[in-house]
Amino acid sequence: MKTSQDLTASLKRAAAEIEATIASLLPDVAGEEQILIDAMRYASLNGGKRLRGYLATEVASLFRNESRGAWRVAASVEMLHAYSLVHDDLPSMDDDDLRRGQPATHRKFDEAIAILAGDALQTKAFEILASADTHPDPAIQVRLVAALAAASGAAGMVGGQVVDIRGEGRNLPIEQVRRLHAMKTGALIRYAAVSGAILGGADARERAMIDAYGRDLGTAFQVADDVLDSTATEEELGKTAGKDAASGKSTYVALLGIEGAKAEAARLAESAVASLSIFGERADALRALARYVVERRN
Repeated sequence: MKTSQDLTASLKRAAAEIEATIASLLPDVAGEEQILIDAMRYASLNGGKRLRGYLATEVASLFRNESRGAWRVAASVEMLHAYSLVHDDLPSMDDDDLRRGQPATHRKFDEAIAILAGDALQTKAFEILASADTHPDPAIQVRLVAALAAASGAAGMVGGQVVDIRGEGRNLPIEQVRRLHAMKTGALIRYAAVSGAILGGADARERAMIDAYGRDLGTAFQVADDVLDSTATEEELGKTAGKDAASGKSTYVALLGIEGAKAEAARLAESAVASLSIFGERADALRALARYVVERRN
């Protein structure tokens, strides 16, 4: 059984390795575009839990794949996530000047460079997956690329962002809130879990169980985020607190109340845990992660 201290130490070790991998994949260049590299590094190396990257490597290790390629997949998903945060913070989107306790990328540089840095991080994520350094089998490369594209595009993260923006000031029903967050936040977390299964050569049943785990984990993460936005301080969050309510967003807290949302997050975490039963003790770290996402304070 993994304790919370075990998980914290494991997350910290993985975050250091993921950051080192990202840094190695974004070397300096000789030219005017160096400012773009600076902004990409600022956006992707400026702290963070690295939960998505950790999830990719931990699932890969569940299937006994602990190759360097797993760390590259982790770096890829974290770059994709960083791009989404850079664009989320823009004045035309969620309009936030803080990210992880530091000035948002468009405040550190400017809006044009921030947009381009996000664009470049997104394309770099796919470049990494399509490389033989990530996996020697082109079929695995294609599966990773296709899965990330599906999770991050119009049917996933970006589509969810559109639903979220268009839902501001409206009282969306719970079914629509579940759908938008399954797309906006859940799809990328779900992909991170599945990417590890792809790398590890999971069979159809194993991949289905990991997919179910990632689906429920992603939703639990978002419900917990809604609770934190209503209860945590700006210092704890590393970004502006209370923005969802101020923007008139339909959230789990708005629909279920704080205690109801907490109960929903706990239910989803246990549902995620239940999907891991076929893996026995080997999946204890993933079980601990499911419970961590609903107990965290940032």
